[in-house]
Amino acid sequence: MPRMDLSSYGITTTDVLRNATTARLYEEGILHDGSTIAASGALAADSGEKCGRSPADKRIVEEPESQGDVWWGPVNTPLPPDSFEQNKQIAIDYFNTCERVHVFDGYAGWDPECRIKVRVICTRAYHALFMHNMLIRPTAEELADFGEPDYVIYNAGRQPADPSVEGVTSETSVALNFASGEFVILGTEYAGEMKKGVFTIMHYLMPKRGILSMHCSANEGAGGDVSLYFGLSGTGKTTLSADKNRDLIGDDEHCWSDRGIFNIEGGCYAKTINLSKRNEPEIYDAIRFGTVLENTVQDPETHVVDFKNISITENTRASYPIDYISHSKIPCVGDHPRDVIFLTCDAFGVLPPVSKLTPEQAMYHFISGYTAKVAGTEVGVTEPEATFSACFGAPFLVLHPARYAELLAEKMRRHGAKAWLVNTGWSGGVYGVGGRISLQHTRAIIDAIHDGTLDAAETTTDPVFGLEIPLECENLPNAILVPRNMWVDTKAFDATANKLAGLFAENFKMYAGDASEEVCKAGPRV
Repeated sequence: MPRMDLSSYGITTTDVLRNATTARLYEEGILHDGSTIAASGALAADSGEKCGRSPADKRIVEEPESQGDVWWGPVNTPLPPDSFEQNKQIAIDYFNTCERVHVFDGYAGWDPECRIKVRVICTRAYHALFMHNMLIRPTAEELADFGEPDYVIYNAGRQPADPSVEGVTSETSVALNFASGEFVILGTEYAGEMKKGVFTIMHYLMPKRGILSMHCSANEGAGGDVSLYFGLSGTGKTTLSADKNRDLIGDDEHCWSDRGIFNIEGGCYAKTINLSKRNEPEIYDAIRFGTVLENTVQDPETHVVDFKNISITENTRASYPIDYISHSKIPCVGDHPRDVIFLTCDAFGVLPPVSKLTPEQAMYHFISGYTAKVAGTEVGVTEPEATFSACFGAPFLVLHPARYAELLAEKMRRHGAKAWLVNTGWSGGVYGVGGRISLQHTRAIIDAIHDGTLDAAETTTDPVFGLEIPLECENLPNAILVPRNMWVDTKAFDATANKLAGLFAENFKMYAGDASEEVCKAGPRV
């Protein structure tokens, strides 16, 4: 078992396991970490008090190297350099009280010309296995020549942060220092903080090289046609990209360079609430030996997982290597996308299940990033809540949203990509009145986009949002395509549509100064 000396980090613990095998991490997790084995063979673990990300506790160190690039505000809150050093010392002091420490060295980015080296230092075996799945695993030769990492993650999540430290406002702190290449986690054991920390790093590094970093999934058809699926957690990125008729490139994080697209990650992190083999067979079958189940509930005798049980959280998760999807594409790279699909979970029930976007509308909706936070994804969110998240991923942006939008527009124009808006939310009424659009209907829409029939369909223009709505789609009742048709009270629909249009307009005011007149006019008519 490879072991290493961490004294250069101030860590004196001598029992350090580096890139331990999956079987060894199972052993460590069961003996020392409270993990169990599910009936399917997955390792089941508990993240403790925090079962979702803690965006209010995220901090970026304010230092000269990156200060002028960072989009400061609610998403990126500054932290003084001295405070970061205090947080790091708290983490190191904690590591030095532990009997054993885990290290995982891996890559972020499948393109060898763009990838970065990441070192994860943690104390929980399940965290090490999680990052073994989520980063790209080096070969034995690559590990031997790994050298110094570009970024180091200090995950001391079991150790609370100190609120008396300047800039730290709770016992949870998630802090990133671009100048030193370090990321410190205190007071939360939710594994997703590590994954999204790496994504934030790529959101800073890649655009500075003319490469678009994107919160999206991607897959590829038999003819090599690539589709991107943008959307926040819970809108369908993972589910829709796991298509048995297409090869999976990745389920959540990608970059678009001059050579095409590449996945940032080596695995998938899928929501498992109400998971079934019938509805999501690819994900269901991926939950086996080597997979991490986070915060799921198992029968105490049979260890069979009850995916409907949300007694711990609605944000139950599974982390598995991407090659656990039988038709994944390894290496996870693809050509320039043909279709760019924006997924939105419309809690108001007024956006059509699918609409075609002009280039200007694509930019407007990308910058707006309208969707709904899905229950459990973030601490304190217990039911879907309408929100706007720039670039369908504002919590992970480092630069101003316009920087990412400009890169997307330039790449779509250069490579002729088509844009679509797909609503995976409600139809026939607002949340609580109408019904959620079925996965089968959404899959039929995606199939029609891929086979070209939806592009050729007759359309009508939505009078409020100006969207071009196809009037027919194979395997879909035509009535559902025009949202107003599905409401019993059409006056209520009109009022709700106008209300949502007003919310779009109000939200876009903060970006209007950085957008062209054509893009500003591409929004709904208020």
